[in-house]
Amino acid sequence: MKLIGSKLEQELREQLIKSNQSLFKSEEKRRLLEVIRNSFSEMKTAYIVNWIPEQGEDIYKVLINDAIIAGIELDRNSDEVEPIVEFENVPQYLHGLSKQNQIKLAVALDLAKQELKNIE
Repeated sequence: MKLIGSKLEQELREQLIKSNQSLFKSEEKRRLLEVIRNSFSEMKTAYIVNWIPEQGEDIYKVLINDAIIAGIELDRNSDEVEPIVEFENVPQYLHGLSKQNQIKLAVALDLAKQELKNIE
């Protein structure tokens, strides 16, 4: 998907940058970051592209680098419950996404690629 610099893209970009900073710097996302690092040792950057707070758990979809989407389910009440982690590639994840979520993923991919280029 080609980005056009729309207002929606700019809003999503700001939201994704905040989610990235929160993931790497906030105490409340520490457990999620640990799960990502333990499951994907090659991770250099990550963006939370979806978060669903359920009754007893949080379900995240996280773009890892620029190629993998991790589906992570964390129990909200206990660190003892083993998290559920699943991976899929970006084309698999794109299949069936709403237009707005496709745009969000495209913006996240753009941010991840820029960040990866700066790391190298």
